[in-house]
Amino acid sequence: MMEGFGVNTFRLISAEGTPTFVKFHWRPKLGTQSTCWDEAVKIAGADPDYHRRDLYEAIDQGDFPEWEFGVQLFSQEQADALPFDILDATKLVPEEDHPIRVIGRMVLDRNPDNFFAETEQAAFLPTNIVPGIDFSEDPLLQGRLFSYQDTQLSRLGTVNFHQIPINQAKGCPFQNFQRDGHMQMAVPKGRANYEPNSLAQAGEDGGPREDPKGGFRTAPVPVEGEKVRLRAETFADHYSQARLFFRSQTEIEQAHLASAIVFELSKVSLPHVRERILANLQNVDETLAQRVADGLNLPLPKASDPGVAPIDLDASPALRIVGKYPETLKGRKVAILVADGSDGAVVDAVRAAVEGDGGSVFIVAPKIGGAKLKGGKTLAADGQLAGSPSVLFDAVAIILSEEGCAQLLKEGAAVDFAKDAFGHLKAIGHTPEAQPLLDKAGVKPDAGVIDLSQAADGFLAPARTRQWDREPKVRMLA
Repeated sequence: MMEGFGVNTFRLISAEGTPTFVKFHWRPKLGTQSTCWDEAVKIAGADPDYHRRDLYEAIDQGDFPEWEFGVQLFSQEQADALPFDILDATKLVPEEDHPIRVIGRMVLDRNPDNFFAETEQAAFLPTNIVPGIDFSEDPLLQGRLFSYQDTQLSRLGTVNFHQIPINQAKGCPFQNFQRDGHMQMAVPKGRANYEPNSLAQAGEDGGPREDPKGGFRTAPVPVEGEKVRLRAETFADHYSQARLFFRSQTEIEQAHLASAIVFELSKVSLPHVRERILANLQNVDETLAQRVADGLNLPLPKASDPGVAPIDLDASPALRIVGKYPETLKGRKVAILVADGSDGAVVDAVRAAVEGDGGSVFIVAPKIGGAKLKGGKTLAADGQLAGSPSVLFDAVAIILSEEGCAQLLKEGAAVDFAKDAFGHLKAIGHTPEAQPLLDKAGVKPDAGVIDLSQAADGFLAPARTRQWDREPKVRMLA
């Protein structure tokens, strides 16, 4: 799940005309989650449509994704008290100082009937606002107010794109003076496409009129002195917020950030560029800079001269991912790998436990026709082993017989299935007969490797999250 964070600052206007700065947030009910780098690369190769497919399938099976809609509010005095300019879109306001107030929600409860008509033609513009919202002097927002309109004209080829059904205003009257043009779907009557006019006095339709109550209102902002094009000095502070972000992360996430920078800089062919980045990182955090330098096996250069000296801000744990999402299988998918001879009773027990916790099960077999279970019954497969690697799932259960395991020891996809699940810190449930496959894949015993012969529900707790304690055993981090 992903958060939706509008970096731009808007204004809300009360009935009395009082303005309040606002930043809008969409927060997933199931928390923000992510993948490991190696996992993400393999997902892209195995199923480039993975994220869209996951969303579609969740909606299709009635497990509707839900987001809470929240606002961060600041008076002018509160904004002035912050050590940065909230009109700078590169700055975020810590939730600990100004909590997000939840005022609504969004539930995706159906898939598009026609992807092009309902998705490809959707036109989003920051200029499309409802009464009570106004714009701020945020320079990035000011640019977007112009550019997004131009973008939709280019994408959809008509000034009348707001008449396409997916873009039509719902539940509120909408009028403008736009009468003609390419793909005009309405039939405007009369000849008044301007205002003011006096045609009503002649018995004709006077056309649209301004609505002082329900229409757009702008916030009255007092201005003193000369008008100049000048940005606050803090716009040049490029390091304080980066420092805030890094120091707010857990040790796990800090290691991932440092390793990601090492990875990217290892691909930079110009030595002086690597040196400059290391010099810049010194202004973010000396420990981070040293870890990256060590990961590159390079000496740490002198810190670069910042345009504005960075400052230390209080850590914001709200910026973390690890530890924030609820430990539940709701919205998660568990793969069960089977082969001929697998115990159907164990499969049923794992399925019942996973589905009882809100998750879904995906049966993987060497062949798409399924596998013949112990006792002779055939279990249908949802996916073939070669095309359903473990990177596509949140946890895996490997339920094999001795005969089935012996067959899969010769199958590279089966070895990779277990190896990648272990390397990507996922829970692995298994029958004792599957141990040879785990051994060949390098799977070592830990709290996330569960013997399913003991109790299938013992697999639930580790399946709900990543096994972060395992990471130092499977990869070298900066």
